This record gives sequence, C-alpha cells and structure tokens, in this order.
Amino acid sequence: MGGDLHERIEAVRARMRAAAERAGRDPESVRLVAISKAHPPEAVREAAECGIRVFGESKVQEAKAKIPLCPGHLSWHMVGHLQRNKAGLAAELFDRVHSVDSLRLLETLDRAAAEAGKVLPVFIEVNVSGEGSKFGLPPEGVPELLRAAAGLSSLSVGGLMTMPPFAEDPEKARMYFRRLRGLRDQWRAETGIPLEELSMGMSHDFEIAIEEGATWVRVGTALFGEREGTAA
Repeated sequence: MGGDLHERIEAVRARMRAAAERAGRDPESVRLVAISKAHPPEAVREAAECGIRVFGESKVQEAKAKIPLCPGHLSWHMVGHLQRNKAGLAAELFDRVHSVDSLRLLETLDRAAAEAGKVLPVFIEVNVSGEGSKFGLPPEGVPELLRAAAGLSSLSVGGLMTMPPFAEDPEKARMYFRRLRGLRDQWRAETGIPLEELSMGMSHDFEIAIEEGATWVRVGTALFGEREGTAA
C-alpha cells in the first residue's frame, strides 16, 4: 500500500480543507475517522505512520482481535450498529461510540462505562431519511433519549450521527446532512445540551457533509481502497 496510502491520505485531507474553506469554516474543526473495518493491522500501522490517529471499526469482535496488534497510541471509535450484549466489550475497547440508537443501549453502555472506570463519549444515531434498512432513531424519538442521557454519569452525549441513503450523485445527500444540522440546532435549544459534534459523511459524500456542518467524517474506501465489496 505504502506510497499509495500516503497519497490517498493527503488527497482526502486536501479535500477536507477545501470543503471547510468553501463553507467558511476552520479546517481544524473537522476531524477524520479512518474506517479500518475489514483491513488488517498492517494497513492501520501504515496509516498511523502517515499521521492518522483515529480509526473506526463497525464490529466489536473484529476490533477486539485487531486493536492489540496496532500501535498503542491510537484512538478507536465504534461506528457500526452496536448490540447491547456487546456493550461491555465496546466500552472497554472504544474511546467513542457513534451509533447509540436506543434508550436501552444508552443505559447499558452507561453501566458498562462505569464498570470500565471511564466516561464514554457517544453520539446519537438519527435516521433522518426514514429508510427501514437504516439503523438509528427516528427524529421524534431523540429528545426523550437526550433527556434520559442527562441523568447518566458515565456517558457524555456530545452530538449526533447519520447515514443518508446512498445515491450515485453525492449532492443528493445534502438535504439529509442539512436536516440533521437543523434538528441539532432545534434540540440544542430545547434541551440545553450543546450537541457540538455532527458525525456525517463517508468516502462518497464527505465534502458535502463538511459543507453542511460535519465535525467528524468517517472515511474508509477513499483512504484504504475497496475491500470485500464494501465502501465507507
């Protein structure tokens, strides 16, 4: 992978900077999660040597096997759907969870984080499109979850995450990113919870997401190339 990986990382960073500047934003306000799912520890190590520090995994068991084989100074984010029976292990392995989508999961993670002796930052996953195939809470269910989160001691809800429907034209994702930002502003005013972070945008559409306010973009394929027919 070598030089190709370095070039891809630099290209993604340049695209991130340009998108932020188009939106009149500080490029430093947007951070990159390198999605390493289905890629070996060697790929993570190479990316780390190129300055990447935050990596995302979508399966707890894969992360459990991979993380010990990677450099120890990295930060790991859970970006995939999380089952409650994996919450204990997730709380141990990850520094942030992007995909909390139910009150029961929220409460289970809170207990698991307490047992792990940490305060775990999380994002609430919102299904803004209403697609049945997508995980995430419907928007009308989010305020209740935010109110419940305010009473928990070992979780910190810092923002929201979404995945728009895939379309060949990335511009079609803009309305979903814009809607999440609008909902965030509404819920922030209603609950008093800052919700400073927006995790949205993947390889196909991260520039659009940045233009619409993303603070974290989850990029895999544009960095590591295709793997097992998946894109991120």
